[in-house]
Amino acid sequence: MAAESAGPGPGPGPGPGSGSGSGSGSEPRPLCPEHDQPLRWFCCSERRLVCAACAGLAGRCRGHRIRRAEERAEELRNKIVDQCERLQLQSAGITKYVAEVLPGKNQRAVSTASAARELVIQRLGLVRSLCESEEQRLLEQVHGEEERAHQSILTQRAHWADALQKLDTIRTSLVDMLTHLDDLQLIQKEQEIFERTEEAEGILDPQESEKLNFNEKCTLSPLLTQLWATAVLHSLSGTEDVRIDERTASPLLQLSDDRRTLTFNAKKSKACADGLERFDHWPNALAATSFQAGLHAWTVNVQNSCAYKVGVALVQLPRKGSGSDSRLGHNAFSWVFSRYDQEFCFSHNGQHEPLRLLRCPAQLGVLLDLQAQELLFYEPASGTVLHTHHAAFLGPLFPVFAVADQTISIVH
Repeated sequence: MAAESAGPGPGPGPGPGSGSGSGSGSEPRPLCPEHDQPLRWFCCSERRLVCAACAGLAGRCRGHRIRRAEERAEELRNKIVDQCERLQLQSAGITKYVAEVLPGKNQRAVSTASAARELVIQRLGLVRSLCESEEQRLLEQVHGEEERAHQSILTQRAHWADALQKLDTIRTSLVDMLTHLDDLQLIQKEQEIFERTEEAEGILDPQESEKLNFNEKCTLSPLLTQLWATAVLHSLSGTEDVRIDERTASPLLQLSDDRRTLTFNAKKSKACADGLERFDHWPNALAATSFQAGLHAWTVNVQNSCAYKVGVALVQLPRKGSGSDSRLGHNAFSWVFSRYDQEFCFSHNGQHEPLRLLRCPAQLGVLLDLQAQELLFYEPASGTVLHTHHAAFLGPLFPVFAVADQTISIVH
């Protein structure tokens, strides 16, 4: 017999009904059917109550791990208390999630859906005669995505309400056992206690899920983007008076009288007075006009150059030195479409995304939508969208240019 079984034996002990624990003494202890002695011991090997004779050296449980019934009952009580505390914490976490996280998710989904719907309607307004069916399709997608997000949130709410109810039921049941059962009855309920504990452990805590968020990609449409870019080009043609700020033009660039054409010259011009605004190393130049809100578009003739950059930049763009700080596309202050020989790419903050173009564009259109926080490059001749970039632009944006071969010109 194991060490814990040293106590039991055939000698006299507490009479039937004696013992510690909740409910002790309220009813006579059941007797062993084999030895007609009180069941005061618990055989851990056979997981059942036994008498002292069963646990003795000549009993059927000799060599088994034996414990007093009161000790086993106390262990189960402690386990129930610990489990009830865990259930209470889990319920509090779920309650907080349902009360604080899900309403915010729902509000953000509705808000994002509203903004997306407004953007779709605004763009389709420019090309309504060409894409009535596309408008309807996209609005249905936005509505469907909004409904999906809303339904997902409702499903989550229902799921966690059910989980809370299950946890409450389990906790109530365990507390009831703890309160009303005596030692023997509690031991006999051990399997049920285990099953209820296992059921509670199977209810996982809430996790972040993209299913609860509105998917803004539902508004993406290649047809809409292409038609929209073409419509903007025609509607804004000639309205944007984009000219170069001569104070910023690099000494490597020659500026035309109308301030719309930049020509690269490998020899630095000595006529350029140095100033804080001027780029002193890279062949860059900023426009004189900046944009802080609204929709803007301009076109650059690039057919004569095999090395150029066109895009937008913040006023914080450094102007001095040969480092990457003042090199377009190599810092956090500039977003540019660039060409070097037959290679094209979009660059920002030192990240360069190669673009596969079937042909070299003769003209490059730039479309800046500050409401949608979108920068788009396209080929006006075909209406082909070359690249689209979404970013949180923090501050007024200036059209920016660089040329290291021949000439580029702003089309007016």
